[in-house]
Amino acid sequence: MTTSHEHVPGHVHDEACAMAHGDVPAPRGDRRLVAVFASPVALELVHVAAHVGYEVLVLDPDPQRDPGGTRFVTTAAQAGLDARTDVVVTDHDRVELGDVLADVLGFEPRWIGLMGSLRVDPPHLGPLRDRGFDDGQVARVHRPIGLDIGSRSPAEIAVSTVAGLIADRNGRTGGPFAVPEV
Repeated sequence: MTTSHEHVPGHVHDEACAMAHGDVPAPRGDRRLVAVFASPVALELVHVAAHVGYEVLVLDPDPQRDPGGTRFVTTAAQAGLDARTDVVVTDHDRVELGDVLADVLGFEPRWIGLMGSLRVDPPHLGPLRDRGFDDGQVARVHRPIGLDIGSRSPAEIAVSTVAGLIADRNGRTGGPFAVPEV
């Protein structure tokens, strides 16, 4: 058996391998996740994301919904949205959806996504257009989110979503590994 410092002859040792072996620390603090609306999915999402190095917080305009245990804010301004921030809206049925998305679109987060089924009309289109957002601005809101793994439970949706965000950050599709050509 090899340890983190003993490697098989001919083994290519790259940065990802070094992190997996614990030889170098994984980067932390370079990515943030804001889960919008304190739903069961949001709570799982911040848990999973924190474990893979995201700085996490929950944004919900209703201060009564503070879940405790994680940073909580009520506005996008308080969330400090910036180019390293991914925003995931975890409840497409909340009446505040249009207001919160309009607030988020006023900033420049790296990525904005809305959880929801493709079997129903996108619930954010009307509220954003009613607030004067054009098609280009509305298109900044991705839907669906995550990887297609058949997730149903809040924890599975969180895993799918975080995996999709990591793939997107790394310029990958999130599909099966491709065998490199020799």
